[in-house]
Amino acid sequence: MVSESAPAAPPPEPAGTPADPGAPSSEADIAAVFRHEYGRAVAVLTRVLGDIDAAEDAVQDAFTLAVRRWPSTGLPPSPAGWIITTARNRAIDRLRRESGRGEKQLKAALLQEALAPAAPTPEEHLVAELSKEGMVDDDRLRLIFTCCHPALALNVQVALTLRLLGGLTTAEISRAFLVPDATMAQRLVRAKAKIRDARIPYRVPRGAELPARLPPVLAVVYLIFNEGYSSSSGGPGLREDLCREAIRLGRVLAALMPDEPEVKGLLALMLLTESRRPARLAGGGAVLLSEQDRSLWDRGLGREGQELVRQCLRRNRPGPYQLQAAINAVHFDAPDAASTDWRQILRLYDQLLAASPGPVVALNRAVALAEVEGPEAALGLVEGLGLGNYYLFHAVRADFLRRLDRPAEAAAAYVEALDLAGNAADRRFLEARVRETGAKRAMPD
Repeated sequence: MVSESAPAAPPPEPAGTPADPGAPSSEADIAAVFRHEYGRAVAVLTRVLGDIDAAEDAVQDAFTLAVRRWPSTGLPPSPAGWIITTARNRAIDRLRRESGRGEKQLKAALLQEALAPAAPTPEEHLVAELSKEGMVDDDRLRLIFTCCHPALALNVQVALTLRLLGGLTTAEISRAFLVPDATMAQRLVRAKAKIRDARIPYRVPRGAELPARLPPVLAVVYLIFNEGYSSSSGGPGLREDLCREAIRLGRVLAALMPDEPEVKGLLALMLLTESRRPARLAGGGAVLLSEQDRSLWDRGLGREGQELVRQCLRRNRPGPYQLQAAINAVHFDAPDAASTDWRQILRLYDQLLAASPGPVVALNRAVALAEVEGPEAALGLVEGLGLGNYYLFHAVRADFLRRLDRPAEAAAAYVEALDLAGNAADRRFLEARVRETGAKRAMPD
């Protein structure tokens, strides 16, 4: 099985995009607005209030009010503007309740005066240049760099930004990191306290400070994309809003750092992967790369990604994102699965494993090795990777066993993968594989 992507108290998961303004809104409509607008609202309120916890509380209050009102009134013309404006007003009310005539009351008055002229609109403009102070005029990008401050551990930087920018639940983030929910919840609480107590600035780093601060930001953007492309939750397999947000942020970073090849490499990787999205699902189940209808691939996105890969190659400073993008470019070059240059892909995986060693990279390299030298050689490599709690490990191993005509072992491995799979699309694919191997397991209707 070829992996399409590497690992990577809100309303429930959205069924799609928000309903038309004014139409009666369901819980799913409100959940869709939550997914689309949570990160934007928290970022704006963080700039306004100067406190992440206060911003999250205000946005949660606004969505709680939306859950009560919108089912009867319908969605407002600008759901994002309504949420941000309501959250701002809730924050002002809370500041006043918690203060007498002291500093908080003054802050609330100034806050109301500063924001009173106009409500924010839902439209977002791509940021491609710096302001006079050298800061990007984009609240979400500022929030990413705040969350990715070196005072925080790398895994905490990524988790916190996924929570605040992507609106992912603690459970979704814990699945991405393969840790218990309680552990992740503690990390998030401590991270926000650290930002508050250390007075970590809400800004984009400047000049020579930027390169050292970049790797965790790239990791954040890529994990947001992966969560959108292959959701860890039990909902749909794709969350297009997160994919779009990650690509948008990738473009902002590329405009901010045009001479940094890893930024272009990440953007190329996301574009090439996103180009396959129209063919990735069929009948509600995931479709393997080798079985996808390539006529459905988005050639515009793919060509843009390939051009970025060529620009990276000319710089000759290969890094992990550039190498992954190059692997995806080789897949995009092939008119059909049989034409794939697996030897070139294997060479690229050799470079990637040297640059970024790890069991997931080794697992993906084994997939390429199986195409070049056969599944038996690859099976021996994956057995000791220690990825027993990662569903793709069991799915890849099952595929090797199936190709080696060991159906009973393959079926058992597919069942293990099914038990660990998070979203509905992956589960449907694995259920079909279990049936094909004849496993004795009661399958859902």
